[in-house]
Amino acid sequence: MNDKIEKEMIINEDSVSLDSYEKMAEYYFEYVDTKPFNAYYERPATVSLLPDVKGKTVLDAGCAAGWYTKYLLEKGASVTSIDFSPKMIEITKKRVGNKANVIRADLNEPLDFIKDESIDIVLSSLALHYVKNWVFVMNEFNRILKKSGQLIFSVHHPFTDFIEFNRENYFLTELLNDEWETNNGKVKVQFYTRPLNEVITPVIDGGFTIEKLLEPMPTEQFKMEQPKIYDRLTKRPQFLFIRAKKSID
Repeated sequence: MNDKIEKEMIINEDSVSLDSYEKMAEYYFEYVDTKPFNAYYERPATVSLLPDVKGKTVLDAGCAAGWYTKYLLEKGASVTSIDFSPKMIEITKKRVGNKANVIRADLNEPLDFIKDESIDIVLSSLALHYVKNWVFVMNEFNRILKKSGQLIFSVHHPFTDFIEFNRENYFLTELLNDEWETNNGKVKVQFYTRPLNEVITPVIDGGFTIEKLLEPMPTEQFKMEQPKIYDRLTKRPQFLFIRAKKSID
């Protein structure tokens, strides 16, 4: 994707929290590498689902500040990284230089700069709950993945969203409002929550076979950092993790 196309991109109306991530970009770069929920809960689970990526082509779909991009590069992968936030794109480039193909793109829109069946692995860490239409994005992931390519992703756990946000109807897919504490104060963040069947069904209907589903325990390092939250996570999951393989017709 050339610079002209990037500048002229119109963000889909279904995209949420773009302004939030523009505000939090520097915070992510400075703090997210050691933030317990990311470093000692989400990443160990996601990494456990990854195969050997050496020599593989990987799409980091929703790269944020580029931690996974750097990790994948260090493990020998060829990486294309995308995010809808221009500042996150800048920070990912700051982290990895020109070692990856880092592109501003929106998962609500066609990934038409990626060729059919050209990617071995799609990795999407805590990004898909900002996307309303999973049917569309799963079809795009299927299109770009090679035969037997893998999709690995993490999202908010539907059960926890239902409990923590005092929702009346678990079965609705709806937009929720949250506030996150940062070093520069609170930032409003919006995301979509959906029932478990609306997580699983678009994956299967999108042409994937689910290989593994995780509801992991936090690590001992998390316990050292935040013992009270650790105790909660051992009783109630925060995130849901899935590895799926592109089905062969």
